Amino acid sequence: MIYPPQPINNINPSIILKHPIIVKIILSLSILFTALFLLQKDKPTIYIIGDSTVRNTNRPQCGWGEMIGEYFDTEKISISNQAMAGRSTRTFIKEGRWDKVMGTIKKGDYLIMQFGHNEGSKPDTSRGGRRGVLKGTGDEAVELTWPDGTKEIVNTYGWYLKKFVKEAKAKGAIPIIVSMIPRNEFKEGKVKRADNDFGKWAKEVAEKEGAFFIDLNGITANKYDALGPDEVKKFFPGDHTHTNVDGARVNAASVAEGIRLIKNLELNKYLISKK
Repeated sequence: MIYPPQPINNINPSIILKHPIIVKIILSLSILFTALFLLQKDKPTIYIIGDSTVRNTNRPQCGWGEMIGEYFDTEKISISNQAMAGRSTRTFIKEGRWDKVMGTIKKGDYLIMQFGHNEGSKPDTSRGGRRGVLKGTGDEAVELTWPDGTKEIVNTYGWYLKKFVKEAKAKGAIPIIVSMIPRNEFKEGKVKRADNDFGKWAKEVAEKEGAFFIDLNGITANKYDALGPDEVKKFFPGDHTHTNVDGARVNAASVAEGIRLIKNLELNKYLISKK
């Protein structure tokens, strides 16, 4: 007697699992998934913190942190751009954004920080001064009292950068301080640089705290000088601070160049050549 073929749902699963070929396939898949999980778990992350010149979703404006992924092998390293428009070192901490980064950053990760565009006002509790910090890199501080009676200690620009560096190092992460991008401000055919204030202070903190330093301000300023005011103006829609996508790519390329210049920075091995 010929019996009709049995439907698949009538096959005993235990018989399938005992089949040697099926067992080998299951074991191979298990090993593969375990390897992928461990690879993902050990994959380092570049954390980026900063202001709107680093991350800006108000198009056509764009921050360089949004373009930096074009220069890295993102199958081997992840990028977490935690920068937020309008923030200074002071408010990035005050709003809990730094705590969020510290909650996930781990040993072997990288921290790239770029601040300076929103720190310039006199620190107080007014709308204009709520982001301001004290100038320099010292330990000076001022105590503010907000209308609701709460107290706030405001420190120097350098003090906040030192906090980022020290706490990142305590987690086993590698801190990299980046000087702020240059604004579209020219004088006698040369773009204005930050090497007498925020760029200078950023470098001083990096040297004192043993962090890596990228002179983004200087690298991009050299490019702007070569391009000239008319060409550079095309990168700045609406104001002299915020770049468009093309301008963001110029700055992202400058960050990548700065990384390549630091030969003992292991982050180099994740860079890719971009034509």
